[in-house]
Amino acid sequence: MDVSKPSVARMYDHLLGGTDNYRVDREACDELLRLAPSTRDLALVNRGFLVRAVRYLARDCGVRRFLDHGSGLPTRPNVHQVAQEVDPSSEVVYMDNDPVVHAHGRMMLAEDPVTTAVLEADMRDTDQIFDSPEVRRLLRSGQPVAALFVSVLHCIPRRDDPWALIRRVTERLPQGSYLVISQLASDDVELRNKITDFMADITGNQWGEVRSISDVEKFFEGLDLLGTEEPVEVSRWLPDSDLAPRQRTEEWIEYGGVARIP
Repeated sequence: MDVSKPSVARMYDHLLGGTDNYRVDREACDELLRLAPSTRDLALVNRGFLVRAVRYLARDCGVRRFLDHGSGLPTRPNVHQVAQEVDPSSEVVYMDNDPVVHAHGRMMLAEDPVTTAVLEADMRDTDQIFDSPEVRRLLRSGQPVAALFVSVLHCIPRRDDPWALIRRVTERLPQGSYLVISQLASDDVELRNKITDFMADITGNQWGEVRSISDVEKFFEGLDLLGTEEPVEVSRWLPDSDLAPRQRTEEWIEYGGVARIP
């Protein structure tokens, strides 16, 4: 674990008001906020989207199994806490390749070792993930599973084809499963390139790119969107009320939605 360089997970934790981060992460966030002042708003509305999506899938769609790709540092409420408010038997497997995330995940297992598991894996390695005992257990009944890719696909570079990753996952999930996707996006080419270059420089191999709106829409091809007719800026996906948090500016956004696999 190299704490001399910023971590995407720890930066996100700082933007959400968490304490599991270091000075280098906070300084990187300060620079990112200078490039895109809405970044903290973006992190908060994205977390709200995650909570609403999990609650919707558990309450309205009957989903009891969740597979959280690139889960990041635990931030209450966690996915299992939201799902288990609907049904205490709901099961969640978290995965991340960040050793800090995995260490915190092991502590979280002490809280709920029966229905919650944490897997140290790169979300690009679909075979390793789906062949793991934790995920095989999640899939054992053949019931629908919700695969979450919330604010993580921008960590995958174009050369690794994140669209193919989504196709691989959909092919391995039981029939009638679901996807939750959000991705950092902007149609401002200059800003998109500035942020992509900045994040790639400070985090090394932890970053891919900020994508165009049309690139994000490709993740949903062949899927049935729920709650909206097309992907949206995520604070507009089934908001709890008209007073729910929104981004104050939209130089870049979290863009995505919830979809069912036909």
